[in-house]
Amino acid sequence: MSRSVLIITGDGGESYEALYAVHRLREAGMKPIVAAPERKSLHLVQHDFEPGWDTYIERAGYRLDSDIAFREVRVDDYSAVLVLGGRAPEYLRNDARVLEIVRTFHTSGKWVFAICHGIQVLVTAGLARGNVLTCYEHVRCDVEAAGGTWDPRQAVRSGRIVTAQTWQSHPEFYREVFQCLAGPGEGRSGGEQG
Repeated sequence: MSRSVLIITGDGGESYEALYAVHRLREAGMKPIVAAPERKSLHLVQHDFEPGWDTYIERAGYRLDSDIAFREVRVDDYSAVLVLGGRAPEYLRNDARVLEIVRTFHTSGKWVFAICHGIQVLVTAGLARGNVLTCYEHVRCDVEAAGGTWDPRQAVRSGRIVTAQTWQSHPEFYREVFQCLAGPGEGRSGGEQG
């Protein structure tokens, strides 16, 4: 099986989630391929919390070059897809190519990973129904409205879908991700549901 993982993001993607994913996958000997609407230098953002604010704030983050455009994605070339959070999923969930990519990974029995607001893409692609998922708490209503069950843990595996709440969930999330990508001896972990 391919050692490549497709990473879906775009302008407004969460920079820490993006850089952590790329570096962590490379460290593990895998090949992360960043897909975006076009091949370009992406404008990533940083979401964080400030005293006195009722919600997170957004600042400019790092830049990251996308490797391919969505129209160039061939699902057969990858072991898994990872949908990042930030603000990008808000508009990417309206891109028919992104929804088809995620659905094809799922129907092909490949791994589907999403973190934070990345769940918005999975919800729009119809992957929430009947699954136990987690995400940023203020997107919980999207999961539940789409027929999924929201779980308060940092990372959750439901069938061949693994989701995480925020970049603060990286330790729990990537433990699950790498257990899934371990190969034929894919083990079940304490985070598994469904």
